[in-house]
Amino acid sequence: MTLSNIQNIVHSNNNMISQIFALSCFAVAVNAGLIGLDGGIGLGGGIGLGGGIGLGGVGIGHGVAVAKQVVVDVHTPPKYEFKYGVADGHSGDNKQQSEVRVGDVVKGEYSLQEPDGTIRVVKYTADDHNGFNAVVIRKGHAVHPQVISKVVPVATHGVGIGLGGLGGLGGIGLGGHGLIG
Repeated sequence: MTLSNIQNIVHSNNNMISQIFALSCFAVAVNAGLIGLDGGIGLGGGIGLGGGIGLGGVGIGHGVAVAKQVVVDVHTPPKYEFKYGVADGHSGDNKQQSEVRVGDVVKGEYSLQEPDGTIRVVKYTADDHNGFNAVVIRKGHAVHPQVISKVVPVATHGVGIGLGGLGGLGGIGLGGHGLIG
């Protein structure tokens, strides 16, 4: 390897390192908001001078930095209000909810239809002095389906074959009485 080959390698490495350094500085400046990009970045050949750090080929397009100031009002207490409801005759889904917040106090109410036909209403409040408090009210009379029981005869004679079985109930039994009779 000749001296000129070594110089070429050192020069190309310095040029690459300087380009990487310049690009890193540019990325930091963009991230810090010092440079705004809406025109793009152009990369070119560039020249590194000596053994030092050169700006090897970073060109900046027509970018304009626009600072937007966001004002957050921390003194105005939070306030919201919402209300919704569902009444689906096909599925029987019937429910409502409403809630109001003023400052650190939340008040609300929701209701839903239970499977037994009653309507559960929950009224709640929450604040930093009393915590969360809810009152549950059930409206209507519960209607439970009647259980229809039918006596089904069970065969006590027959052929049973058990293979393996559990707890010694296995084996092969042909004819005779089963376990029930």
